[in-house]
This record gives sequence, C-alpha cells and structure tokens, in this order.
Amino acid sequence: MKRVPFGRTRLRVTQLGLGSAPLGGLFEVVTEDEVHRVVDAAWSAGIRFFDTAPLYGHGLAEQRMGDVLRTKPRDEFVLATKVGRLLRADAPPEPGQAYVGVPPVNPVFDFSYDGVMRSVDESLARLGLDRIDILHIHDPDDHYEQALHGAYRALDTLRAEGTISAVGAGMNQAEMLARFARDANFDCFLLAGRYTLLDRIGAQELLPLCVERGIAVVAGGVFNSGILADPKPDAHYNYRPAPPELIRRALELKAVCERHGVDLKAAALQFPLRHSAIPVVLTGPRSVAELEENLRMFEAPIPDDLWQEIEA
Repeated sequence: MKRVPFGRTRLRVTQLGLGSAPLGGLFEVVTEDEVHRVVDAAWSAGIRFFDTAPLYGHGLAEQRMGDVLRTKPRDEFVLATKVGRLLRADAPPEPGQAYVGVPPVNPVFDFSYDGVMRSVDESLARLGLDRIDILHIHDPDDHYEQALHGAYRALDTLRAEGTISAVGAGMNQAEMLARFARDANFDCFLLAGRYTLLDRIGAQELLPLCVERGIAVVAGGVFNSGILADPKPDAHYNYRPAPPELIRRALELKAVCERHGVDLKAAALQFPLRHSAIPVVLTGPRSVAELEENLRMFEAPIPDDLWQEIEA
C-alpha cells in the first residue's frame, strides 16, 4: 500500500487504516485470538496506520493491538490513540454503555492537563510500546474549554518535547473541530461520519479550513453506522435506527452504484479520499473476513462516471 504525507507533519501513512472500536467489543464480544488475527492480517495486507483509544473495550483494544504491534518494526507504522477518558474501577458505567466483555473498569471524562498526562502513561503501559505518534482529544463535545486549556496544552507540550508527532481531536461532529482549527495549532482531526456519501456537513466549513491550514483529516465512520454497508429498513445511522428518508437516499445511491457495476460499500469507502484534506480512511472490521471484504472494496475500480452521477 502506498504511503502519503500526513498534513504538515513528518509522518507518512497508508491511505487505508485499521480502526479498533469493534475489536474492543463494540456491541458484541470479539475474542482475543480474533483481534490478534485481524491486526496481523491488516499488517500482511500492507496497512500501516492503526487507530485505537482507551474507551474502546475499556482498554482491551489498546492492549490487544499492542500485543501484535510490539512484534513489528516500530518505525514502519503510525499509531494513534486518544485522551480524555481515564479508566477507573470505582467509576459508574457510562449511560448507554456500548462495549461488552470488557474489564471491570469504566471510563471517566478528564480533559485536564494532569489527567491527559496520566492517560498517555496508562495507554503506553497497555500498548507495551515506547511511543505514540498521534494523540487525539476524544469526544470533548461538552468540555470545549477544558479540552482547549487542559488537554490541548498537555498535547502541545508533548509535541514540543518530541514525545509525539501530531496533536489531534476525534469527534462525531464537524463544528467543534472547526473551532479547534481556528483557536489552536492542531495537526490533524479524526472526523467520524460527517464526510460520507450521505453526510457532507464536514465539507461546509471544516474541510476547507483544514486544507487552508495543512491539517490532515482522518475519515472514520464511512458507512454511517451500517446504512451505507446495507441500506435496509432496519439499518442504523449514527448508532440509531435510520429514518426512512435516509434509507431512501441510501437506496438511491446503491442503485447508482449498481448501474456502474460498483458495490455501494466500495464507493462509501473510497469517497472521502477524493477530498484533498483527507489522506486516510479508517475501517473497523471485527473479523478477518470483514477485513478482507474491506480490502476488496478499497481496491475496487470505480469509474469517474459514477462519481459524476453521484455529485449531480
């Protein structure tokens, strides 16, 4: 897999990355052996960009991904994880907890300077690695001021020391990321679900701002929680049952793809990379079979006529 520049950082990344929320037991248990096989298969396929977080599996995703990545040459891959949630045994579960089969700890929001420094040390211990390349402030939707004056300041310190290569933020919304882009010196963002075939809100303000400032954007959630993988009456969008209007639009996109002999999943996976702000798209398989399908979709040829019809 070819590597491309990652914004204005010194990092170079593969255009397809491996996300690990499903590997942490998002909605259903994934065994340790299966996680190891998925990460190994991703490596064998040429993927060299890996994304994880303390939240994913309450530490399991970091630990299991680290088990495999420790066996690989450290300078050959780029690793991103996140800050903003500490894992504590005495914390109550989050409302609507989505991870199953997890250790007896629960996440606690902490975007303070000291909390972020603790989070980084704890992530390194779980990963068993000597460094992390990219650190994202994770879901600070209700904590903007603390994230900016606490978490960002901590990450900026780590970047200035050379401990990390890039400071980022990862969210399911574009508006606050645009605020971050204007108010501080970010290298990258992880934008989940807001620049897809169905949802282009990221293109309104955030992506042009990132092009202007040399901020790399990692596109996640490209299937919008499943509706772009399989648009059917009980499909999900944004982790909730999809409204009929979105299902109708997804079926129209599927029909366009079929007219050109292209799988909708291939178009959904490749679409974000058409924007100059986006060097990487993430997929989150929970099995080797899903990874292999994603690889086929990523490599599938798509004619320009299809993109032109979708844009029209």
